[in-house]
Amino acid sequence: MERPATGEGTGPALRRKPLSPTAQSIHLTVNGVSKRLHVEAWTSLLDALREDLGLTGTKKGCDHGQCGACTVLLNGRRINSCLTLAVMKDEAEVVTIEGLAQGDELAPLQKAFVEADAYQCGYCTPGQICSAMGLIAEGRAKTRDDIREFMSGNLCRCGAYPHIVAAIEKVMKESHS
Repeated sequence: MERPATGEGTGPALRRKPLSPTAQSIHLTVNGVSKRLHVEAWTSLLDALREDLGLTGTKKGCDHGQCGACTVLLNGRRINSCLTLAVMKDEAEVVTIEGLAQGDELAPLQKAFVEADAYQCGYCTPGQICSAMGLIAEGRAKTRDDIREFMSGNLCRCGAYPHIVAAIEKVMKESHS
């Protein structure tokens, strides 16, 4: 079975080898758009987003749930998309970094990352921002130490942590104003 053409991601969907007869059909709402995918049972949500939908903003860092580069929002909660199988998330709502901006208008957290220079190479930035969106929505972080603790699953090899914390703190303060 050939993999059907899917997605309007930021880049072209990558073609993998043809699907086996045991591939499953799932439905996801990704960044507000309904998507029907045909995936193998072992396909991670990360690979479905990147390879089937062409949403390459979500990064594959370690592929073991240790770096946070693959963080997306699933039904409003932050998850490591490399650790979950796509077939387990049938009918779920997924928000990736590509879904945060409204047209050309960046989300407040994206703007804060730019203003605070909260990125160096930028590889971890999509996961950092999605994780921070989840962190803010959770409402548990009250201090800089809380932010650092609750963001500890997202690594930045360039060491931009003080700037990342400052950006998150700024948006948290603005959302409580």
